[in-house]
Amino acid sequence: MSFPDLVEELGADRFSDIRGRLLVNQPLGPVTWLRVGGPAQLLFQPADEADLAAFMKVLPHDVPVLPIGLGSNLLIREGGVEGVVIRLTGKGFGQVEAAGDTALRVGAAVPDKRLAQAALDAGLSGFAFYAGIPGGVGGALRMNAGAHGAETRERMVELTAVTRSGEVIRLSNADMEYAYRHSGQPGDLVFTSAVFAGVPGDREAIRAEMEAVNAHREKAQPIREKTGGSTFKNPPENSAWKVIDAAGCRGLSIGGAQMSEMHCNFMINTGAATALDLETLGETVRARVLENSGIRLEWEIKRLGRFADGEEVAPFLGRG
Repeated sequence: MSFPDLVEELGADRFSDIRGRLLVNQPLGPVTWLRVGGPAQLLFQPADEADLAAFMKVLPHDVPVLPIGLGSNLLIREGGVEGVVIRLTGKGFGQVEAAGDTALRVGAAVPDKRLAQAALDAGLSGFAFYAGIPGGVGGALRMNAGAHGAETRERMVELTAVTRSGEVIRLSNADMEYAYRHSGQPGDLVFTSAVFAGVPGDREAIRAEMEAVNAHREKAQPIREKTGGSTFKNPPENSAWKVIDAAGCRGLSIGGAQMSEMHCNFMINTGAATALDLETLGETVRARVLENSGIRLEWEIKRLGRFADGEEVAPFLGRG
């Protein structure tokens, strides 16, 4: 599947001052942890924040824009993503620097585990949970990522973002309207950096906490598989894995997709899965859990893009 050349349609001259990379019909599967999916009609990798703002200013407002991060919790459908996919890289958005005695300014392309390490190096506690989150800072800001009883909203002070019209803005913690695995800002707002505040702590105690987080991941999660992390959000007062297990879905497989035997809220690509296999498996799990317990699981993995011609998912319980 391929899309019309968007650069050609809009006119290459429009982007003559853009310094970043513009890639037409660029496959997205290789940049996601599940390793499936179709292309982006146009993938833009900006050189830096100013380049991103310049691009947004010249891009017509009717062209859809989708920012993605490290691809750890994305399921891209085989039909691909129409419009522009924006992916920040470490070269322009990978900085980590002090922002006062107890705070760090961190680029949106920084992996979460590097944020945890930077906080350890600075002697700041409160960041160890990031050592176990398989993603980047931009995604953590977007979805209020958390683990082990801690969440991003507890550490983030303010962030910088580029709007759809190319304006560089700053948002406070309150502006983000954080809730469980949710923020209230529009999806085409591109986060570029954020300031995180910590608490001075003993480095050896912080190191021990990080090691405990990593040991738990090693023991309880299929981290060496092609997986997107937690597939579903925890329902209120319950755990997703518990209701999945109770519905008999541990190890359930469809095509090349399987719910992990080790942790049944982790969906894995066993090697030959398609995006359709994975989404159908997820929807099948939702249907069985609903039938067994009356609980309607919500996806935590983000499913993006079009189905390929002739594809459909059944049973399909909606986009919740």
